[in-house]
Amino acid sequence: MKRIVFLLLLIPFVLAQTATEVEITAEPSHHLMLENETVRVFQVEVPIQSATLMHRHRHDYFSVSLGDAHISNEVEGKTPVDVKLSDGETRFAAGNFAHIARDLSDKPFRNVTIEILQNEKSHQAASRWPEESGEKTFPGGRSKILFVKDGVRVSEVNLEPGAVVPSHHHDGPHLLVAVSNLDLRSDVEGSGPMPGKFKAGDIKWLPGGYTHTLTNVGKDSARFITLEF
Repeated sequence: MKRIVFLLLLIPFVLAQTATEVEITAEPSHHLMLENETVRVFQVEVPIQSATLMHRHRHDYFSVSLGDAHISNEVEGKTPVDVKLSDGETRFAAGNFAHIARDLSDKPFRNVTIEILQNEKSHQAASRWPEESGEKTFPGGRSKILFVKDGVRVSEVNLEPGAVVPSHHHDGPHLLVAVSNLDLRSDVEGSGPMPGKFKAGDIKWLPGGYTHTLTNVGKDSARFITLEF
């Protein structure tokens, strides 16, 4: 009986090692939302108790979890790892590996995956960010630098209704990833106010070279991740 149980426990591991590998762009749970010379962004949704195909990550990438999640991360050639993620949790992974993501919970596994297309170049460049960690608070809000990887500074912003991110400048482009539904207003110096409504999981690529404030004009708390390049 013990031998049978042991063999049954081995089945997921064996399947993970023998699965046919596909490119990430051919993996049905990965939906390409944006591609430019800097990033390639996918919205990922794995159905309840289902799994992705074995797919390869050829580039370093960031992932932003949408909702709490419980998955099995089954990297080719390695023992599966049980992973629990909280809503909005943002992680970095070095590329050049293939894996299966298997949902173990009672709800779909969702995230936004952001590949850094020039990660080899960024490995050799010194960080240009004066701060690589830290937190700033202001009335009704908070901005926290999570980490800097591959020349990208990743921050989390939380805004209560009516709260304003004080005036700040963006030298280069950045990517916004909505963790919650967002109803924002950007007041750019030299331009009129610009509204921005997003659903959780939406993304927005924004050019650099401007100074602005950002206000939560919605009725609910706003939470989003920014990746500055």
